[in-house]
Amino acid sequence: MAKLGGSGNPSIQQIRLFLLLAEELHFGRAAARAFMAQPTFSRHIKSLERDLGVALVDRTSRRVALSAAGEALQARMRAVVHAMQELRREADAQAGSGRIVIGSFEAITSLPPIPAILDELRRRLPQLEVQVLRTGFDATEAVSRGDVDAAFLFLPVPNGIRALPLDSGPRCAAMPADDPLAAEGPLALADLADREHIGWSDRVPKVYQDFWAVDPRPGGRPARYSPHAMGDFESGLQLIAMGGGLLFPPTVGRELYPRPGVSYVDVTDLEPWTSALAWLPANHDKPFVAALRKAARAVLSRTCG
Repeated sequence: MAKLGGSGNPSIQQIRLFLLLAEELHFGRAAARAFMAQPTFSRHIKSLERDLGVALVDRTSRRVALSAAGEALQARMRAVVHAMQELRREADAQAGSGRIVIGSFEAITSLPPIPAILDELRRRLPQLEVQVLRTGFDATEAVSRGDVDAAFLFLPVPNGIRALPLDSGPRCAAMPADDPLAAEGPLALADLADREHIGWSDRVPKVYQDFWAVDPRPGGRPARYSPHAMGDFESGLQLIAMGGGLLFPPTVGRELYPRPGVSYVDVTDLEPWTSALAWLPANHDKPFVAALRKAARAVLSRTCG
């Protein structure tokens, strides 16, 4: 274990940044997730290593890997971040004010009834700071890690996460505009049997992958996947435009994500999407999560009743 002779006290920010790096194992991607320039991000990691007195990361020109110390301290750092979050939440709840961090899968917060739910929450708790954090396909992972208190996302979710369904709607095929089938629609899944679906990041839950890729297809045939993996929906659209495969997103993607080289084609036998509010069982009774749930149910009762 490399020792650097440190004696400083690391900050919570430094610890959070290291945990991002531990997930990505890539300074550029981790810096992007932190909305930070890569040189600044690297300086924070080096400062943390000096403060702790150990090298946390093994760096080469080709790869980044956690050192033995980094592996050993990672779980302890997650516990520190979680404890600080709990302290802040409890103090805010006692004071009757504070902040709730809500994850938003891509642009889902533009879909009804989510804007009305956020407005209702702010009306009920005007002193509450509501922070909406945009996520990608790792939305459920953000909930599980405690990066967000709750999240608006699309079902399904893996076991261990609770969800309140909000709305549903049709899906379509997002495919290369020069695909011969792009001009034909509406299509059936059988028409697309030989088309490859864009690949998934390893962080995306299997239950989510299977639903959105329709895997297996009707009749039990496994879906075919391209060798290209997407980190988020935007990168998926870029791959589609380059002829790298297709996706089966909500039909509303036509309006939210128009892109050159991408055609949205109706597919008659796709299961509809369902949006939901999701949270961890451990957060169920936390004041602001409970308030968000109540706001959601109030809006649903008005719109559905």
